[in-house]
Amino acid sequence: MSGITYVRGDATAPHGKGVKIIAHVCNDLGGWGKGFVLALSRRWPEPEAAYRRWHRERARNDFALGAAQFVQVGRYVWVANLVGQRGMRTGRSTGVPVRYEAIDAALGLLAAKAGELGASVHMPRIGCGLAGGTWSRVEPLIAERLTARGIPVTVYDFDA
Repeated sequence: MSGITYVRGDATAPHGKGVKIIAHVCNDLGGWGKGFVLALSRRWPEPEAAYRRWHRERARNDFALGAAQFVQVGRYVWVANLVGQRGMRTGRSTGVPVRYEAIDAALGLLAAKAGELGASVHMPRIGCGLAGGTWSRVEPLIAERLTARGIPVTVYDFDA
């Protein structure tokens, strides 16, 4: 039992009361424009702007695989940009961009922020879309880093 709640719906409209952090996985190239980030950008401009600035100024900050950036988008809502994929998949790619160890490290930072805010965490199946990961590898990381520490996690499966 992972302790993760699964629902059908839109992770950009998280369920429940209190402070909520919407988590998703980003690449390490500064690219933002496909997948779940499009839904985020339709709802709030701040996460994309913050991510692009974070990448642009990476020589002077912590931007790297395994890093996390937290952007407040509402009184009770934050977005966590988790850097968990190396590059992006292209037509010439042979492997998948997901980096499980980076997702694991970023989830540790997310756990600390959720604890500090008393927040629940909401997400799509991170690392399993464009990043090419498998949920059977990501779910145990979430269970270990978040739900084992008492942080409520809801995973949203979107019906297009």
